[in-house]
Amino acid sequence: MGIPKFFRYVSEIPIDLAVDTREQHSRVWWVAYDLERAYPMTLLSDNLYLDFNGIIHNCSRPNDEDAHFRLTEEQNNTSIFTYVDRLFGKIKLKKLFFMAVDGVAPRAKMNQ
Repeated sequence: MGIPKFFRYVSEIPIDLAVDTREQHSRVWWVAYDLERAYPMTLLSDNLYLDFNGIIHNCSRPNDEDAHFRLTEEQNNTSIFTYVDRLFGKIKLKKLFFMAVDGVAPRAKMNQ
């Protein structure tokens, strides 16, 4: 379900790593890390922890211009894998890649 105010806390850290940029790929918009601008060279890291729910949601969500537009399963998967490939292209890991995925949201949450 997420950690309340966590992204806000992280975004207030004075490191120019997480920059809100919008990219369009197959009519899909997602918030991407502008690693090119912040760090022109490849980042080395011991660990990478991904909240995969956020990636799935942002990559498979249709463009806001057409509320009835839906992506196929193949388009969803392509968009998600492209995003993850971009991350791995910029971050070289030494030890651990951790991917967290929750289950389906409860009905009360879906009805919001």
